[in-house]
Amino acid sequence: MHLVIGSGPIGSTVASLLAERGERVRIVTRSGGGPRHQLIERTAADASDARRLTELAQGAEVVYNCANPKYTEWAEKWFPMNNAMIAAAKSAGAVYAITGNLYGYGPQPGGLMTESTPLAATGRKGRIRNRMWQDALDSGVRTIEARASDYLGAGAVGVFSSVLLPAMAKGRTAWGPADVDAPHTFTYTGDMARTLVELARDERAWGRAWHVPSPAAISIRELAARYCALTGQPELKVRSMPRFVMRTAGLVVPMAREMAEMDYQFYAPFILDSSLTERTFGLTATPLEVPLRETAASAAATAARTM
Repeated sequence: MHLVIGSGPIGSTVASLLAERGERVRIVTRSGGGPRHQLIERTAADASDARRLTELAQGAEVVYNCANPKYTEWAEKWFPMNNAMIAAAKSAGAVYAITGNLYGYGPQPGGLMTESTPLAATGRKGRIRNRMWQDALDSGVRTIEARASDYLGAGAVGVFSSVLLPAMAKGRTAWGPADVDAPHTFTYTGDMARTLVELARDERAWGRAWHVPSPAAISIRELAARYCALTGQPELKVRSMPRFVMRTAGLVVPMAREMAEMDYQFYAPFILDSSLTERTFGLTATPLEVPLRETAASAAATAARTM
């Protein structure tokens, strides 16, 4: 049995992948939602309740952390949730597989990140993720973290869904809070899910972080052009929003403040090197057209979502 915490694009895909392989899955969310499959048991629970998660984890081979609190709730919610999942995995003797990101590295010269890049976060969210990772390592639980860049794919929330898609829907210019010509890595949600599942069962992966196979870096402007060409839409005009705009808004808007903290990722090259994962485990990135087609199929729903 596998215990999956969270039913967003990653958690739902992890649960579905496992069920399709004939594995039993218990997916935990606040509402008891999740994908429907005869091998998936959907359960409502508080992910920060260590006692309840420990009960639910009995018999689990892997505990998957696919939770995703809002940015404004990270400081309050992440540590209790992470500690509860660690406790549940330890009690069950399970592997703890974490859905990670690149925040912990902080700004890097040239923007290139490998698994050997020092964890030098300058922002609060990056420091939170680094402490979570260290807590998992220090716990003695067999653990892995799969780190990805900004997501593309059905249901993925990020600059594509919150900036480009709404502009396309309204026929307006897209003003990206970014250098829209800087190379940026995007990761397919399906590749994150597959990487989590494969690494959790491979003892070579335990005890360290790995980068999720991702397509070559691409600028936001080029990404928009590829999407429009693929879907037959008119070319989208994409412009760079001055960096001070989000920072100024952050003085009064909490979410803008959280976004401004991470703006170094978008105003300079931000490039994920996943070659080590690819060489070690034989995993490869899905072609960019796949998540773009998925995004197109769910564009109406995705454009209505916010980070």
